[in-house]
Amino acid sequence: MDLPQISAFLVCAEELHFGRAAQRLHLTQPSLSRTIRRLEKNLGAELFERSTRRVRLTEAGRALVEPARAILEAVRMAEMAVTAAGRGRTGRVRIGFAASSSHHLVGRWAQLVRRTHPGIEFVLISSAYAGDVVDGLLERTLDIGLVRLLFSPPGIASRVVAREDLVVGLSRRHRLAEKRTVRMEELAGESWVMFPADRGSMLRELLLRTVDESGFSPRIVQSAPDSLSLVALVSAEVGCTLTVSSVAEHVVNDDVVFVPLDGCRPIDVRLVWRSDDASAALTEVLRLSEEALPSFGPRP
Repeated sequence: MDLPQISAFLVCAEELHFGRAAQRLHLTQPSLSRTIRRLEKNLGAELFERSTRRVRLTEAGRALVEPARAILEAVRMAEMAVTAAGRGRTGRVRIGFAASSSHHLVGRWAQLVRRTHPGIEFVLISSAYAGDVVDGLLERTLDIGLVRLLFSPPGIASRVVAREDLVVGLSRRHRLAEKRTVRMEELAGESWVMFPADRGSMLRELLLRTVDESGFSPRIVQSAPDSLSLVALVSAEVGCTLTVSSVAEHVVNDDVVFVPLDGCRPIDVRLVWRSDDASAALTEVLRLSEEALPSFGPRP
């Protein structure tokens, strides 16, 4: 069977008149008759009983009607799926981000994607460090990321969607807890809790750079995998931690205060993706990101 034969059969089955069916199909009646005869030969069964007075479906013909309709509907759906994919209406986009500090940014973006493009599977991977995201992009296990980067690696495109201040998380009973700002030099003798050294954490790297500029080395006494755990360690007075203002806004612990770090430039939050990724779904998700997460202007 081929699609023209199936289409011709269904029109003949609806009309039960070869002349009218030929007109609907824009064929001559002899041509339509030959098409039906070829279909019957291929199937090894007569589909119509023909006489000078009437045309009727045979039992085999009646059995073919619903499967034939299902075939044409499947073809139509396949064509629609291909068209939708080409326009970025369907597909799979995987995004890596840090849940504690970025969930509020990703949340409204994901809602927009799912509301306007239900055919796109927007996969959220919410436990990714900056280094994990960059590795995932380069290894093609991620398609996009929301990260704080000190530099953009080759092959990675980006735009700034937020700007955050560095803050120090302190126990509410800490000697500096009531200050409006704190200088890194004032924390020279403190114990620190930070992200693991092997996960590519931008904040850990930034802490090392900042204290080096202040003339001392940080005493990191414990690590934790996420901001919630770090804040819990601060609450237990294990040490202080360096984090960003979004964590201060979205991670609540009554025993912890967040004090702005004096003299530090804001940190850019960037949307990052492979510059050579031509996926239509990714292009559409990036377009929607401009509505959900407008770009920040240049640094002051």
